[in-house]
Amino acid sequence: MHLTFASYNIHKGVGLDGRLDADRIIRVIHELDADVIALQEVDRRFGARASVLPRVMLDEAEYDIVPVRMRPRSMGWHGNSVLVRKSIEIFDAAPITLPSLEPRGAVHARFRKEGREFDVVGMHLDLSGLLRRRQIETVCEVMRHGTGPAVIMGDLNEWSPHGGALRAFGKAWTVLSHGRSFPGSRPLAPLDRIVHSAHWHCHKAEVFHNSLAVSASDHLPVRAQMELRA
Repeated sequence: MHLTFASYNIHKGVGLDGRLDADRIIRVIHELDADVIALQEVDRRFGARASVLPRVMLDEAEYDIVPVRMRPRSMGWHGNSVLVRKSIEIFDAAPITLPSLEPRGAVHARFRKEGREFDVVGMHLDLSGLLRRRQIETVCEVMRHGTGPAVIMGDLNEWSPHGGALRAFGKAWTVLSHGRSFPGSRPLAPLDRIVHSAHWHCHKAEVFHNSLAVSASDHLPVRAQMELRA
């Protein structure tokens, strides 16, 4: 089974020009052409925490939203949301509370396609290296309760290409090297990552870079083409 995973911090829909443009974000999502997408910063930070992406636009783009929202107008949990193609079944979903000084969280979903089940976590980690490590350890502890295929992805806020808090994943996980994704206009750091269990083989990992993606957010999306081993 071949699937494409992607992670994208949409910066609350605000692009390089300072404008909130949901249509521009949806166009980038469409061009990503991924089966599962972890989004960060999908909700406004204050008030009703309303989503910056209209649900009808995602429905028209043939994606379902993993149901973990905590507020009526929100799309996710602490700004994290996971989208999945309508051909993939969602059979479980839950938020993960992360240790933090500011609101941080992760979204855990379980999917089924072609009779195969797999887990996905989407997350946005802290600016503090110590807290990032603790947050990764928390997610890994949740994932240890299952033994099946899994993918963890999001804005990890880790500037180190291979070290730092990434060491908390241990030997059970493979942290892919996509390249630099932030800031989108002139990438300096590999903040956005996709991490997978040993059940997967990655055929290609990359930063998605074109003029539309550069203008749509302060982060560039990352994606990986993965094959689930027999």
